[in-house]
Amino acid sequence: MTDCPSTAPVVIIGGGAVGVSTLYHLGLMGVKDCVLIEKNELTSGSTWHAAGNCPNFSPNWAILTLQRYGLALYRDLAEAVDYPMNYHVTGALRLAHSSERMREFEHVASMARSQGLTIDILTPEEMTAHHPFMETHDLEGGLWDSLDGDIDPAQLTQALAKGARDLGQKIERFTDATGVSREGDEWIVHTNRGDIRCEKVVNAAGYYAQRVGDWFIPFGGRRPPIVVMSHQYFVTEPIPEIAAWSAEHGRKLPMIRDVDSSYYLRQETTGLNLGPYERNCRAHWITADDQMPDDFSFQLFPDDLDRLEWYIEDALGRVPLLGAQGVGRVINGPIPYAPDGHPLVGPMPGVRNAFEAHAFTFGIAQAGGAGKVAAEWIAHGETEWDMWDVDPRRFTRHADDAYAKVKGMEVYGHEYAMHFPHHEWPAGRGLKFSGVHDRLVAAGAQLGAYNGWERATWFAKPGDDVSEAPTQTWSRKGPWEPRVRAECEAVRDGCGIIAIPGFSRYTLEGQGAAEALNHMIAGALPKVGRMTLGYFPDDKGRVITEMSILRTGEDNFTLITAALAEWHDYELLANGIPSHVTLNNVTDDVETLLVTGPQSRNILAPITEADLSLSWLSHQDAVVAGVPVRLVRVSFAGELGWEIHVAPSRAGAIYDAVIGRGATPFGMYALNSLRLEKGYRAWKSELSVDYTLLEAGLDRFIRFNKTAPFPGRNALLMERQRGSQRNFATLIVDAGDCDAPPMAPIWKNGERVGEVTSGGYGYRVGASIALGVVSSACAEAGSTLEVEIYGEKRSATVQPPLPLWDPQNARMSA
Repeated sequence: MTDCPSTAPVVIIGGGAVGVSTLYHLGLMGVKDCVLIEKNELTSGSTWHAAGNCPNFSPNWAILTLQRYGLALYRDLAEAVDYPMNYHVTGALRLAHSSERMREFEHVASMARSQGLTIDILTPEEMTAHHPFMETHDLEGGLWDSLDGDIDPAQLTQALAKGARDLGQKIERFTDATGVSREGDEWIVHTNRGDIRCEKVVNAAGYYAQRVGDWFIPFGGRRPPIVVMSHQYFVTEPIPEIAAWSAEHGRKLPMIRDVDSSYYLRQETTGLNLGPYERNCRAHWITADDQMPDDFSFQLFPDDLDRLEWYIEDALGRVPLLGAQGVGRVINGPIPYAPDGHPLVGPMPGVRNAFEAHAFTFGIAQAGGAGKVAAEWIAHGETEWDMWDVDPRRFTRHADDAYAKVKGMEVYGHEYAMHFPHHEWPAGRGLKFSGVHDRLVAAGAQLGAYNGWERATWFAKPGDDVSEAPTQTWSRKGPWEPRVRAECEAVRDGCGIIAIPGFSRYTLEGQGAAEALNHMIAGALPKVGRMTLGYFPDDKGRVITEMSILRTGEDNFTLITAALAEWHDYELLANGIPSHVTLNNVTDDVETLLVTGPQSRNILAPITEADLSLSWLSHQDAVVAGVPVRLVRVSFAGELGWEIHVAPSRAGAIYDAVIGRGATPFGMYALNSLRLEKGYRAWKSELSVDYTLLEAGLDRFIRFNKTAPFPGRNALLMERQRGSQRNFATLIVDAGDCDAPPMAPIWKNGERVGEVTSGGYGYRVGASIALGVVSSACAEAGSTLEVEIYGEKRSATVQPPLPLWDPQNARMSA
């Protein structure tokens, strides 16, 4: 064995498909001489026993993007790197037992078509033309993806490895990483063959990623939130009828995914491969008597087919040929799961120049796209596509081992579940609370989790059905609908109060704080005693994030952003300020109570001596109901109102006083409806690196002539000069009973011209609303477009570039 390199620009720990894909893509991007280290042979972890299924399908836009890119890469990879591979593009059927599932299929098919894929919706009769051995009598319909299939995971990994080596990268097998340390700006990766110094390091260690992640805790890291699940599938002995069909047609049968029954069934040589995702699933290596071994390379768990009994019987009814022959072999191997089932790809939270690319439940299908995205983060510090849904920073301190376990098991057991807009998943709840939580529950609050924080979504009345069953729908109609309407009307006509715990909140202070912040945002800083919205662009002028900026002194600021953005935005600030400026995360120290509506001044006046005549976007220290607070004249609901920023432990007195004077509690569903009517952008919906500030309609927050340069200024200037190709638009939609879901295509004369970013019903304006981005030629007020909602193209009209409700903002400034 040759000597292990002692230096490299990047070291990747882990030699599965994802780690090798990252290495290959770094080479494609010109980052050469990188080193990948693997403790055993390549593929020795989850990759070697993976089924190798390669779907395009995903209800998540980011995952769909990853898989679409990866499958396209694989179709040409053998020729590109001159390495033969067994890649069977067989096509695949997804089966629907209900109209709700068909609606999901219609939406995903529309998203896939937006990405250039061809996915068809089929009747049960049409499906038999693709798979003659399948029973369809009990089905509502199905979905057909002609580009689905399966690939040999080992061959894929070796092809990527060859491509990486040809580009000047190094792969060191049988090299066991034992830890990391820092020396100046360099990482030192310790191995059994010596140390490797590098600028950047990547944790691509698969189901060992948590153990590797622990090495980074002394450098600001955290324990990666993953759990290792046992995924079991079996392959039958050869089946003569399948062998005959393949010989006649010269190809394999297409894959079947019975997503309502929760399994996949595909041809393997001339037998069948059945892989369920069972509700009675099992996690491994989570107890003291079941510790993860030091080396589990090329090993499996014992067979446990008893827990698959129901799924086997169901599959036998679907394809009776499954029972024609006995079981040939059983594969029961470890698969890492993150709490939401999506991988962790991107910057390692809290650790500079460290990255993650692990927790893949569908690692073979996603390896190609994940390698591209990870390499972009490493090489460029940003990605082509908005990849928040796989960003490791989306899980914060609440995502400990216990949380990862219960959520991972919940996701595994509901792998193919539909994610309805009003459904809340029960596992991993009750972790972070509002200071008035007990009061909310007593008032009938139904709760949702926002970065672990429990918030009221709507308030039920006695007799309302608050069970899980009514939430299994894409429709806006349900027990919540009349309550949300009434909550919106209360805010419109009187006064409402909503408790919003968990807004991410930071203080920034010290000499130079203003100058540093001014260089990060596109707009102007507020004066002392005032606030503004600050937009942080990247070098391309794309929207990284939005923060409310409250200025309390010349070099003293409070910055407030979305709950989900807590770690993401903290790092953005930390990386942009000099060392002598102090940045503190005070998210847990303050809660927000929003008191809003035309009667809010009358409600507050008797319980505070604050100056309630101060203008919109002002803030002041005050006492409300005997409690010291910061009172901020702003309302995300678009009415006269104040945010009351208060210590959570003292919020109860204020809440009681406001309710006692006649305010109505309202929840997040109502707040979302109210913000849509005002055209207010939401984080990672409209506010995304998929759009520039100009495309997102944020022109008024850009100060091109300010003396402090900011990222993306030149790119935005050029865009302004040539004109944006896309523009933000608000649409009124003839939507029927379902509002437009995110990423629903927008059409004009049969041509796709944009996509929905947020949709919902506006109860003050009495209409279904879609916010979106469309081609500039279609953004003019009055333009008639169509929004595709679960397969139906519904008429929509572009509105003037003003809020739908109170377009002159007179009610807010009253």
